[in-house]
Amino acid sequence: MSVASKILDIRSSLPASVTLVAVSKFHPAEAITEAYEAGQRIFGESRVQELVAKQQTLPSDIEWHMIGHLQTNKVRAIVPFVSLIHSVDSQRLAECINREAERCNRVIDCLMEVHVAREQTKSGWDTEELQEFVASGALNNLKNIRIRGIMGMATFTEDETIVRADFERLATIKQSLERFFDSSFDTLSMGMSDDYPIAIACGSTMVRIGSSIFGQRVY
Repeated sequence: MSVASKILDIRSSLPASVTLVAVSKFHPAEAITEAYEAGQRIFGESRVQELVAKQQTLPSDIEWHMIGHLQTNKVRAIVPFVSLIHSVDSQRLAECINREAERCNRVIDCLMEVHVAREQTKSGWDTEELQEFVASGALNNLKNIRIRGIMGMATFTEDETIVRADFERLATIKQSLERFFDSSFDTLSMGMSDDYPIAIACGSTMVRIGSSIFGQRVY
């Protein structure tokens, strides 16, 4: 199947309420162009250097999402154009994005990344730490970022019970934070190629799908 066929196939399987982020990291511009020509406009990258290079050569109406771990010293490079940062995992990073966004006279949409998986290697806020940060009101001082919701990854396992429990926990965390935000806090980014149907059943509004569209990554 071609990239275009896979995009159309996946899109037809998603509810209207779920946004597809085509994860294009490690894939060439040609593959992204094929997805673009099939109507896909939202692409996710995890490395700043790769994201900047692709943004400079591909169509200007693409919405670029930063989905990977973001270091504070790389924020300045993407703030002028990024549409959504999924991976805000600390107060320090939130403050840095806010500062750089202010320099560019932009308000950047962001998601708080929460750690629920059993692997310690995955990044993200500890649930209690995030709830304390949000409840403290510190976000009220960050006028150049807009928190749209949360992002998370399930444990990498074939045990669907564990995966479902992780997604249900993320949905519960989002729900517990809603009282601190307005109606723009509407995004629950969870679910990838192997587990997105479970994520959608648990309330996901945004799925990040790479290998099911582009094939296995070329490192």
